[in-house]
Amino acid sequence: MTELEGRVALVTGGSRGIGRGIAIELARAGAALAFTYRSSPEGAQETVKHIEEAGGRCLALACDVSDLEAVEALVAKVVQELGGLDIVVNNAGITRDQIIMRMKPEDFDAVIATNLRGTWNVCRAVTRPMMKQRRGRIINLSSVVAGMGNPGQSNYAASKGGVEALTRSLARELASRNITVNAVAPGFIETDMTAALSEDQASALLEQIPIGRLGTVGDVAHAIRFLAADAAGYITGQILHVNGGLDS
Repeated sequence: MTELEGRVALVTGGSRGIGRGIAIELARAGAALAFTYRSSPEGAQETVKHIEEAGGRCLALACDVSDLEAVEALVAKVVQELGGLDIVVNNAGITRDQIIMRMKPEDFDAVIATNLRGTWNVCRAVTRPMMKQRRGRIINLSSVVAGMGNPGQSNYAASKGGVEALTRSLARELASRNITVNAVAPGFIETDMTAALSEDQASALLEQIPIGRLGTVGDVAHAIRFLAADAAGYITGQILHVNGGLDS
């Protein structure tokens, strides 16, 4: 029996990248899975395929997490079809990078709406079923840039800094109901974006990382799996940095 057998997990933004890796890892640990996607039904079906090949149950649901009514309907559907909701991973996020003098206000607002307000929306919607069952794990995705900043990402850094503050506040608010709230802050992870870097850019990036390599999707997914399990029941309000020793 794996450690999440009998649990139901929801992962937002699970059609690709880190979100897909998290969804697959939680399914491997025994959880029944629901995940959201926004604009890539093809990617969503690829995630479903991987989860089903691993022997897991899976729901792929289109949802814009910045829309509270859509999120509330999503959570109700997951509870109805999968029989409950024990683990939520707020991974959905976007970027609209630009230096502040050229950044459009609507690009700032869009990133805050998805990354921060979207996380709040999901947390708000899942609190009632989790409080009713007196058990839950909420895990939010932050980023190394919340602590160290990054030129051209004032909107993204602000959104992730807000996610960390939200995490700490909700951890205090929900602890008495046996609901833990933590965040994982990845560093530089192997993605399509880092694969496109030049050799010189990649070398400069690696020089900043004491462990000497980029992180993998698996590195992040394993941290999420740990925080979702019973073994992490006394950990709440924490930001787990998965960054190879990068100074944030």
